[in-house]
Amino acid sequence: MAFRANNHHQLSIEDSAYSLTEREKKFLEKSWAKPFSEIIFSAINENDFSVLYSSKDSRPNTPVNVIMGSLLLKELQGLTDDEVVEALMFDVRYQYALHTTSYEEQPLSDRTLGRFRERCLAYETETGIDLIKNCILQLSEELTSVMGINGTVKRIDSMMIASNIRKLSRFELIYSCVARFVKSLKDDGHKLPENMVHYTEKEDYNKMVYHMRDTDINDRFEVVLADAKLLADSYRGDFDQSSDYQLLIRVLKEQSKAAEDGSLVLKDKSDDTMDSQMLQSPTDPDATYRSKAGKSYQGYVANLTEALGENSSIISDYDYRENTYSDSQFLKDSLAQLSKEEENITLIADGAYGGTENHEMAANKNVHLVTTNFQGRKPDEILSDFEFNEDGKKVLKCANGQVPITNKYNQSNEQCRITMNKEICNACPFKVQCKPKFHKTKTSKVLSRKSVANAKQLKYMKTKEFKEYARIRNGVESLPSILRRKYHVDKMPVRGKQRSKLYFGFKVGALNIKKLFAYVGSLDSCTQNLVMS
Repeated sequence: MAFRANNHHQLSIEDSAYSLTEREKKFLEKSWAKPFSEIIFSAINENDFSVLYSSKDSRPNTPVNVIMGSLLLKELQGLTDDEVVEALMFDVRYQYALHTTSYEEQPLSDRTLGRFRERCLAYETETGIDLIKNCILQLSEELTSVMGINGTVKRIDSMMIASNIRKLSRFELIYSCVARFVKSLKDDGHKLPENMVHYTEKEDYNKMVYHMRDTDINDRFEVVLADAKLLADSYRGDFDQSSDYQLLIRVLKEQSKAAEDGSLVLKDKSDDTMDSQMLQSPTDPDATYRSKAGKSYQGYVANLTEALGENSSIISDYDYRENTYSDSQFLKDSLAQLSKEEENITLIADGAYGGTENHEMAANKNVHLVTTNFQGRKPDEILSDFEFNEDGKKVLKCANGQVPITNKYNQSNEQCRITMNKEICNACPFKVQCKPKFHKTKTSKVLSRKSVANAKQLKYMKTKEFKEYARIRNGVESLPSILRRKYHVDKMPVRGKQRSKLYFGFKVGALNIKKLFAYVGSLDSCTQNLVMS
């Protein structure tokens, strides 16, 4: 299939839109289809997707902007693939939005959308380039321009995304991995050991998990671990490329250990190797475990950056990782991708994004990082008036302006021990707050650049400016709620990090388009025409 750009956007003389009555045309112009057609559809860059298709002359591709537009409308309207294909056939609003009113037959088939997603996933696996995310972020950039959002103030937050899997007990997990491999052996035509045949039977799962509860769980573990070990040993080398065999090996490595007699026994839950990266379900090997605020999560975590305007906002960036990924690391990743901003950017986040390293990294990119709560031990506020040199190894002066007599830096804890004039310290108005140690001929104090930075942060948190930023940050917490309630991110019809990230990207795009519709709806008719021209 060869790539061909869709250049046929103009209405033809036989266009179906001309058959509408004046009243119908009026309603069509006032519907969501017009801003989608004029702003969203026109901003989709088809050429970025040309790498998915052959360079040889062959049957041309379905227009990429029609496919991308359909996938965005699918999430926006809460439709299935089949429903959006049917809507394009029979609803003139969809045809108008996707510039297909002049087509004799609508270009989408029942497999078009699925095949396009698979092409994008295969390309990302091969190259590491996420074409869908790139497109969504390009659209976000276009929307910030259309909606007059300059992006100098942004807020950031993360949200847990539940994997579409059931929580399994340790027994269910090991049993499932054994059963999957046994069934794959049967499907490939291999003769099964007689004592393994039961794993292929339809009711065996219920029998082993539920109907044998009167049998001691340790006895059941002993049986299933023995079967798992036999399979792992018997087929080693021949099935190393099998995903089901790899899952079997993984679950045995994570959940069991060798006993003195050579058999496998369960690891104790206190074992240091039992961590959050362990397999949660064989149906989603990428999902990880995390406990946060007293709740348990299996799946992923998304990070959202929202650019703010006077009366509107747009998600300008997002990231999607295993749920063990920290907020602090999300911020580091985001800042690492930035070149130094010409205009100062204010980024508002909660305390999990903070830390001296992150504040310094942000400042180097001309980003003012504002974290709205403080984590860790609170230093004395007087430390905010101490000054360090650039590398943090020398104290230049104290809160009263005194230059230390000596300065000794300890590399292991990154602290400085300074000594100062005893007479000056004794007469200092900040003596009580500073609390230096008095010796016979001098005073001493131990402090670090990190403690000074934290003290400055605490002092700043008392200002009127900070309180206004804290109020602004609260608005970002609506994004997780909307994505859960309206776009059902915790119930995505796919499993795996890469596939669920693709679906999540379309949901972010749909939310941004919804924000665009609200913005356009708030304008008078003259301004609407100007925005969409």
